Amino acid sequence: MGKDRKIDMVILGLLAHEDLTGYDIKKHIDNSISFFWKGSFGSIYPALSDMEKQGLIKRKKSRNTGAREKIVYQLTNEGRDAVKEWLNQESASNELKYETLLKLYFGGVEDRSVTLRNIELFEEQIRDNLTVLNMYKDNLEKVLDDEEDHLYYYLTVTFGIDTYEAYLKWCEKTKRILKKRNY
Repeated sequence: MGKDRKIDMVILGLLAHEDLTGYDIKKHIDNSISFFWKGSFGSIYPALSDMEKQGLIKRKKSRNTGAREKIVYQLTNEGRDAVKEWLNQESASNELKYETLLKLYFGGVEDRSVTLRNIELFEEQIRDNLTVLNMYKDNLEKVLDDEEDHLYYYLTVTFGIDTYEAYLKWCEKTKRILKKRNY
């Protein structure tokens, strides 16, 4: 496995739940975990190829849906062991990368109104994400006892909600400070 290539763990984790195509993996990332993890086709397909060579995943009998044959990937026992090993590692990289904060840091180069607008745009994005996360939370609360995995999805969603609510609080405070101070 590529050193520090966490997309491998994302893919293996998704395949631990069900067999998926590369397109399905991208869809799951975009719809389920994009609030805290991103993945592009440019990172997914090379990872699939490498993990297949390593024996962590294998191609399942392709399902033909019309003109184009789909390649479905399945987790191997070695792949499941790799996920378990990763889950048991006590270290985790928790990087924070927000372009809005980068723009704020260098905001003195431009008029303050530009920084205020960037904060407002960030706030809108957070509100939109919160709406989706609250919908996920409501849906998961209905099925918490159905599967063990639902509990873990739920806990991840509530982390996102609590974090995004804190971001909104920060946005309000930051806008207030920027509007109040005159230089």
